[in-house]
Amino acid sequence: MSQTPTTRQLLDDCFLHDKDRMKHAEVLETIARVVSLIVGDEMVGLEEAAGRICAADITAPRNVPLASNSAVDGYAFDHGEYVKTQGRLELAALIAAGDTHSVMLKAAQCARIFTGAIMPQNAQTVAMQEDCTIGDDGLIHIPAGLKLGANSRVAGEDLKSGDMVVREGDFLTPARIAALASIGCAQVLVRQKLRIGILSTGNEIIEPGAPLSVGKIYDANRPMLKALLASEHVEITDLGIAADDEAFITDVIRTAASDHDLILTSGGASRGDEDHMLNVLAKLGSRHLWQIAIKPGRPMMFGQIGNAVIIGLPGNPVASMVCTNLYVFPLIAKLIGANAKPPMGFYVPSGFDIARKKTDRREFLRGWLNMDENGKTIAMKFPRDGSGLITGLRLAEGLIEIPEDVDLVRSGDPVRFIPFSSFKLG
Repeated sequence: MSQTPTTRQLLDDCFLHDKDRMKHAEVLETIARVVSLIVGDEMVGLEEAAGRICAADITAPRNVPLASNSAVDGYAFDHGEYVKTQGRLELAALIAAGDTHSVMLKAAQCARIFTGAIMPQNAQTVAMQEDCTIGDDGLIHIPAGLKLGANSRVAGEDLKSGDMVVREGDFLTPARIAALASIGCAQVLVRQKLRIGILSTGNEIIEPGAPLSVGKIYDANRPMLKALLASEHVEITDLGIAADDEAFITDVIRTAASDHDLILTSGGASRGDEDHMLNVLAKLGSRHLWQIAIKPGRPMMFGQIGNAVIIGLPGNPVASMVCTNLYVFPLIAKLIGANAKPPMGFYVPSGFDIARKKTDRREFLRGWLNMDENGKTIAMKFPRDGSGLITGLRLAEGLIEIPEDVDLVRSGDPVRFIPFSSFKLG
C-alpha cells in the first residue's frame, strides 16, 4: 500500500532574496518556507518499521494493560481486609500469568499470584512473596505498612483507550516500536524513503584507488556524504564524477532530476570559469539561494528542477560536510515530513583565542571538548581553518558556533558547542 502526497510541488520563488549573501538564520528560514513533504507513504510490517517516519497518528485502541495485574510474585488481597485482619489472610486461590478466569475473594481471603497475572476482581494490593510467611494458624502472614495498590498494575496505567501513541512525523525508535507492539499494531504506515543522488564535479577529481598524478586529487566528498546521510530514511544513488563540462553536467542533472527527490552536488557552485552549476540550474530549473554568509561554506546553491530539490555544495570537504550538517539534514526532515528537532548545542568556556573575526558572517569551527587543569570542560578548536583540511574533521567531535556579531573570542568566553551526533535525524 502506498500513498502520494496531495501536493508535491515546491514553492517556486526563483531567488526572491535580494541580498548578496544570506545569513545562516535566513538560509534555514528559506528552506523551511520553500520545502514541504515530497515523498509518499507505504505500509510495512512492524519488524521493518524501526527508524522509519510514521505517516499517520496512531492511538491506543484499548487500555494497556487491558486488566489490572500483579507486578510481582506474591499474594493479592483487598486492602481493607488486610487492615481489618492485621495482615492475617486465608489462602483461597492461585492465579498464574495467562490465566483468564475471574477470581472473587471472600472476606479475609488472599490469592497466591504471579507476575503479570490478572488481579482478583476485589483486590488492589499485592505483597511480595519474600516478605510473607505461613503462620502456625495456617494463614498467610503479611507485614504491616503496605499501601493501597502496592505492587499492582492498574488497567490503563500505561495507556488508556484513545491515548496518542505515535504522532505523524515521529521517528519510530525502539521504544515507540515497543509501544506499538503493546497495542497489537502489526503494520505501520510510514514515509517512503527519500531518493538522493550524489554527484561530484571537477576535472581534478578521481576515484579512490585510481593512479594518482600531479594535478589530481581523490574524491573525498562522495564517500563522506554517502556515509553521513546513510539512514533508514533514504535511498542513495552514487552519480559518480562529472568533468567540468557544462553540457555533460546538464545531461547528468536532468536525468537525475527525473527519478530523484534530492540531488547533492559538490564543487562547481562558485564563480570560476569552470564552475557550471549555476548555469545548469538556470537552464533546468530555478534557484532559491546562492552564496551564504558562513565560514566555511559560502558558495552553496539551493534550488529545484521540477519536483527535485538540488543543493550545490562547496567542493572543499570541510565546507561540504558543514553545509550538509547545517542545511541538508533540516532539508531532508522537511522533505520526509519528520518531526525533527534543531541541533542541540550547549555553552562551554572557550579554550582558545580568536584575535579578529569578520562580523558579517557566522563561523563554524571544527572542535572537541577537553578538560582544563581545574577539571572544567572547555571547547578546543582545530588550529588551522582551511576548508580542505580533512584532518580537522577527523579529529573534531562537533562544531563551535561563532555568531555574526562576535568579532573576537578570548579564552574563557562562552561558546556554543554542537556535537556532530546532534545533527543526525532521529
